[in-house]
Amino acid sequence: MADARVDFPGIVPDWPGLPANVGALSTVRLGGVSQAPYGDGQGGGGLNLGVHVGDNAAAVTANRALLQAVLPGTPAWLSQVHGVAVVDGALPFDGTPEADASVASTPGAVCLVMTADCLPVLFSSQDGQVVGAAHAGWRGLAAGVLQRTVEAMRERGAGEILAWLGPAIGPQQFEVGQEVLQAYLDGAQDDGERQAVTQAFVAAPGRDGKYLADIYALARMMLLRAGVKQVSGGQYCTVSDAARFYSYRRDGVTGRQASLIWRK
Repeated sequence: MADARVDFPGIVPDWPGLPANVGALSTVRLGGVSQAPYGDGQGGGGLNLGVHVGDNAAAVTANRALLQAVLPGTPAWLSQVHGVAVVDGALPFDGTPEADASVASTPGAVCLVMTADCLPVLFSSQDGQVVGAAHAGWRGLAAGVLQRTVEAMRERGAGEILAWLGPAIGPQQFEVGQEVLQAYLDGAQDDGERQAVTQAFVAAPGRDGKYLADIYALARMMLLRAGVKQVSGGQYCTVSDAARFYSYRRDGVTGRQASLIWRK
C-alpha cells in the first residue's frame, strides 16, 4: 500500500531520529467528505474521523476508508475517556476498547488517537521496534497517561524512546481555572517539577482566577519524568489554525483529526 509519508493530506512529523521503518502522520480537516460543521471550513468536505460527534455515519465511514487506503493495517480505534488505560494496538478488538493510548510491536499494527484540542503524543523506540500513541487532555496528562504508555512500551522491550507532540490547543488559547493549576502542583514530585508547573501557567490578563496553560510544556515535564528526553513537535495551535484543524474549544460542534504511528 502507499506510504502515508508521501501521498495523504496531513502533517508528516518533523521528527529527528525517527527510524526509517516507522511511519507517522497527523491528519487535518482537509480532504474528506463530511459537510459543515464537520467540513473543511471553506465550504468543502472535511476529513472528520470521529463517529461520536454527530456527523453523518456514512461520511465518517468514507473518511476512514480514505485514511485506511494508505495504511498497512486497520487502526486501533479507541473510545477515549480522558483516562490512563493502554491497550495493545495489534490485538483484534471486540468492539471499541475504552482506552486513551495504544502500543504495538507488530509490523503493520497502527496506533491511533483522535483529538480536537487535546494533545496527541506519538512514540517510537529508537530502534523502531515498538511504537505507541496517547491522547492527553489535561486530566489524562495529570493522571499519567504518558507514563503508562512509556511503561507499556518498555514491557515490550523498548529501550530509548522518542516522542512527538502533535497538534493541540496552544498556550495562548488554553484558558483554565485554578483547579487545573492546583492539580499539577499537587502532582509535582519535586521542586523542579513545581517550578516547571508554575512556568507553564500564566495568569490570564483581566481574568481573575484564570490561567493560560501550556499543555506542551506540561507534557514535556511528564515525559521527562518517564525518562523520555528526546521530544519533538509542539508548535501547533488547533484553536488558532482554523484552516487546518478541528477545534472543540473554538467551534463546539466539530470533527476530530487523528495522529497515528506504525511499524512498516
